[in-house]
Amino acid sequence: MNQRVLLDASFWIALRDRREPWHSRARGLARQLLANRHGLVFTSLILAETHAYFSRSELIRNQVLDDAQNNPVLQWEPVSHADETEAIRVLRLHKDKCYSLCDAISFVVMRRLGLRKAATFDEHFRQFGEFEIIT
Repeated sequence: MNQRVLLDASFWIALRDRREPWHSRARGLARQLLANRHGLVFTSLILAETHAYFSRSELIRNQVLDDAQNNPVLQWEPVSHADETEAIRVLRLHKDKCYSLCDAISFVVMRRLGLRKAATFDEHFRQFGEFEIIT
């Protein structure tokens, strides 16, 4: 597997929800990432945000759970207590921004894993400024 990319909830939601404005772009980008054999990394918080978004759609929320558990391209990265502590430090350091805890944990996990790219439609990743945004 080539380079790994963080799969943010905003991307995962756009990929699975045909009503999302970025749906076509997400599908095309997913095909490109798969063709280039990129691994897609996510955390429990990203899964929780994505699952919550689809809580009213049994079909899609189950598909998201199947993605997480059964798709070998998706890599579920555990979040450590140290990651959580560092994410809170990031939130306090960037108090002028409105990053979510999930965003901050994603930033910290990306740093820890040496990931340079994120598949996301969330502007907070761009605001943070450390990673290449794939959209």
